Amino acid sequence: MATRKRADTMAENRARLIAAGRRAFAQKGFAAASMDELTGDVGLTRGALYHHFGDKAGLLAAVVSEVDAEMAARARAAAAGASTGWERLVAEGAAYIGMALDPEIARIVLLDGPAVLGDPSGWPSQNACLELTREAVAGLIAEGVLRSVDVEAAARLLNGAALNAALWVAASDTPDADLPHAVEVFTHMAGGLLRKRP
Repeated sequence: MATRKRADTMAENRARLIAAGRRAFAQKGFAAASMDELTGDVGLTRGALYHHFGDKAGLLAAVVSEVDAEMAARARAAAAGASTGWERLVAEGAAYIGMALDPEIARIVLLDGPAVLGDPSGWPSQNACLELTREAVAGLIAEGVLRSVDVEAAARLLNGAALNAALWVAASDTPDADLPHAVEVFTHMAGGLLRKRP
């Protein structure tokens, strides 16, 4: 019983630190977020942060993973009304790009994430998205909707295009103006994979 209670407390503390980190990183950015402030806000110590995440970058990685997973779920939800698998795939990519206008996402995932954690293609959350894209591409090739191309290459290029478009929009001085162009060109580029119809 005591072991379970300790495990529950540990899980609760971890969740509180992630929530505090998410607020601080969204409001102040990674560099300006103070570890003492974010731990103090939830009544924990720096020691608790070190225990769960190693350091502030480890906390950012946990926050990025949480937000990135939410982005993937939002993209799927945005594409749920699509009538075909192809339309769903493109709609998910467009929705992902569009999330670059969300200030929390832009700051945490698209600006601070790559600056602190490095290349997003190595993040576990991005690899989970890539696996879903692989499955979708493989299915569309099997159905004859897409050209018979290498699944891995197609999935990586589609994911990379959406991610890089989102990175561009998030860093832009004119994100609202750039977003429609990014989505339009992404859609045209992705359309190059379609099998030509007679």
